[in-house]
Amino acid sequence: MNKQMTKNKICFGLGTVGRDALYSLVSMYLLVHLTDVVGFSDGGLAVIGVMLTVFGIFDAVIDPFVGMIVDNTKTKWGKFKPWIFIGMIGTAALTVLMFHNFNMSETAHIVLLAFNYLLFSIFFSLNDIAYWSLMPAISKDQKVREGVGAFARICANVGMFSMVLIYLNVPSMFSWLGLSDRDVYFVFAIIIALIMCAFQCVTLFGVKEDRSQLINTERTTLKGLFRALVGNDQLLVTAISMALFMVGYCSTTAFGTYYFKYAYGDEGMYMVFAAVLAVAQLTALSVFPLFRKKFTRKQLYTGSMIAVTVSYVIFFLSFEWLPLIVIAGLGLFFAQAFIQLLMLLFLADAVEYGEWKLGKRNEAASFAVQPFINQFGSAISKGVVSFTLVISGINMIANSITDMKLSEEAARAYINANITDGGIWIMKVAMMILPLICILIGFFLYSKKFKIDEKLYSEIVSDLEARQNTSATATEGENAAAES
Repeated sequence: MNKQMTKNKICFGLGTVGRDALYSLVSMYLLVHLTDVVGFSDGGLAVIGVMLTVFGIFDAVIDPFVGMIVDNTKTKWGKFKPWIFIGMIGTAALTVLMFHNFNMSETAHIVLLAFNYLLFSIFFSLNDIAYWSLMPAISKDQKVREGVGAFARICANVGMFSMVLIYLNVPSMFSWLGLSDRDVYFVFAIIIALIMCAFQCVTLFGVKEDRSQLINTERTTLKGLFRALVGNDQLLVTAISMALFMVGYCSTTAFGTYYFKYAYGDEGMYMVFAAVLAVAQLTALSVFPLFRKKFTRKQLYTGSMIAVTVSYVIFFLSFEWLPLIVIAGLGLFFAQAFIQLLMLLFLADAVEYGEWKLGKRNEAASFAVQPFINQFGSAISKGVVSFTLVISGINMIANSITDMKLSEEAARAYINANITDGGIWIMKVAMMILPLICILIGFFLYSKKFKIDEKLYSEIVSDLEARQNTSATATEGENAAAES
């Protein structure tokens, strides 16, 4: 790997640190903020659950059209970086607004939240599609992509787990300001938004993509967009498999705080558990290249799925015994790190496959699948979590604790006195069993339909290079004939 490629790898990866911290603040903790800090009623939470689900699915559906816009962009800064910048600014500003304490009625808050969340989803999609579309534009070499992708996932996990470790401690960290918890989280949102912008600027100014693919490229029309998505069967298989995986993954992680607070009985232990899981995921991403030398991608994916299945079963049957919870968590998140990276690489390879099969390269339209998957998984998980909290009675308990302003010790006693075994089991089924079913269906689809292995990919790249050489020779011949 040459000096510029090493710089690309580092600058591309660092761009995810602040961005994934900010996205985790919204995707993982917005509901926690609304239930445990703001104190929404059951009716209000149910409305929010429907709203976030519907808006998330709507945004997921329009992501391919956002990708088409990016694909049709031609500027002196390339076609990706302008949208990374625009998406960065919009996402940062709207995140701050979502955590602002406007001291308004619950109904007015829901209306404002709906407006902010919808715009947030659109701006984040712009940023996400353009950002990940840079990866296949950096290099066509599978090994280089694996290194760039692995480092990017490491940085993304650093951002995500930093948020997991910090979020619950925010009120104590900023207690010296003398503000209410709602105002403290507003200040915190501003800080995270600024951190996101700083790290994204590293990518904007540090990455140099290969723009040779942009020369004389045709515009992507609506018909071309449909053809790029539907005609690329490997992209569709990857999209559906990843979407099912993310529904399960997002549902499990979104329940993390609630599980340790209401089932395990010690909310503080969640941060310790999260730290262990962070080490597991970062270790997995760090050693991925070593495993890759000995196993094919399909073998790694299959082995990871087996580990995920066993870990979910152990987690569900742990009966809140910490050693089993830790064992399950380590296996689950180590394997999930492999799966997320492999799916990202499958998606990148599908770009060349689409160009090879359809005759046109559509990085952004293809990588619109990435935010589609994230938005779809996040949307469904928010609906699942919201209604589970209402049905299980957990939200009612959280409201009572907020209204009575109970101390930590008094809140623990109140939870023990009011939480039911039925409520806990409802949460555990939604957190562990339903996600596992989704993940296994996605794996079954991949096993039956995905066919881009190392051999086929090498043949695709060689054929594409031969086509480019033939096209270049023909162009030179036409120019020579015209001059004569």
